[in-house]
Amino acid sequence: MAVVVACGVVAAMQVGKAAIAGPMLQADLRLNLDALGWLTGIFAVLGVVGGIPAGVIVGSLGSRRVLVGGLLATAAGAAAGAASPSYGWLLASRVIEGAGFLFITVAAPSVLQRQDVVHESRRDRVFSLWSCFMPAGMAIAMLAGPLLGGWRPLWWASCGLVLLAALAVLAAVPGHDARAPSGWRAARHDAARVARARGPLLLAAVFACYSLMFFALFSFLPVLLMERMEASLRTAGLLSALASAVNILGNLAAGHLLARGVARPVLLGAASLAMGAAGLGIFLPLLPDAGTFLLCIVFSAVGGLIPATLLSGAPLAAPAAGLAPIVLGLVMQGNNLGQIAGPVAVGRAIDAYGWHAAALIVAVAALLAAAATAALPGGQPACPALRLTAPQENRRRCR
Repeated sequence: MAVVVACGVVAAMQVGKAAIAGPMLQADLRLNLDALGWLTGIFAVLGVVGGIPAGVIVGSLGSRRVLVGGLLATAAGAAAGAASPSYGWLLASRVIEGAGFLFITVAAPSVLQRQDVVHESRRDRVFSLWSCFMPAGMAIAMLAGPLLGGWRPLWWASCGLVLLAALAVLAAVPGHDARAPSGWRAARHDAARVARARGPLLLAAVFACYSLMFFALFSFLPVLLMERMEASLRTAGLLSALASAVNILGNLAAGHLLARGVARPVLLGAASLAMGAAGLGIFLPLLPDAGTFLLCIVFSAVGGLIPATLLSGAPLAAPAAGLAPIVLGLVMQGNNLGQIAGPVAVGRAIDAYGWHAAALIVAVAALLAAAATAALPGGQPACPALRLTAPQENRRRCR
């Protein structure tokens, strides 16, 4: 379990490194905020169209094999980025990293569903721990970034860590996970079945709104702190890492609250509205510097309730147990959509109208997320016979 979570952390570092390297990239490559937004957003371009196909691939090839492949692709993209001579090459390398990130974030939760890795009774708490990978990885990148003396050393260091994670998976994760090889016709049928199901679509929509809000702030938080508070790059990195790290508290709290019987729609709706309210206070110049940063802490902490709740609920929304990896792919597809839309939309809005324009984007996303959660079921499996350890048998029983 720890190795799988570590894979998520090193994958998330590839996202955080672009945020903390923003000022360095501006100075070296003379980039504006719009271009920086694409460096963060392009990371997930393949995820927008590839979430469901990635789930199909995980189901066909096995979660461990795809996890290792995703780590190797991420390492290759990081190495190519470190050697990039121009912005265009760097942007292309981020596409490769985005593909690797997608496979990691779909395959790793599938590994955690395996009975030989995590017992079913501990799954909510384990998924709350897994969902900490994004804030943890971003925080580490933001802490380490300013210490490495430039953005290229940061890229090389991240490449090395991803390769170490791949070796750890090969050494620690059992290789005999279940696979369900099928032809393209069956794969299309399964993908269409998931795409028509109400629960997975709503979960994906909520994740898209959450990611849009989260990355709308954290893609530009170091720049915001340097402009608003006149902080140095190192100070901005420390404060950004702190704000990102408190997201972990929300993720862990979600596992505790779910175990005590709190309804998933209640957690999701309340957290979404709280993020929207905090975002208004952050992007509108209403508070002094200390108050604005405190709202960043609140924004991150309450937002942490959302990923753990969504990811642990994704298998419950599957029409059949064998379709759980495809549901996870669809949910991550929503995550990647928000990850693209947030930095790009906010970067353009800030360049055109100033920081206050981001407040409207975050508020609208919060309201949409709350509306989607109101339509979610209470969390019972869509398939009454759902068990995560016998996909072929349960696919027959639930069809």
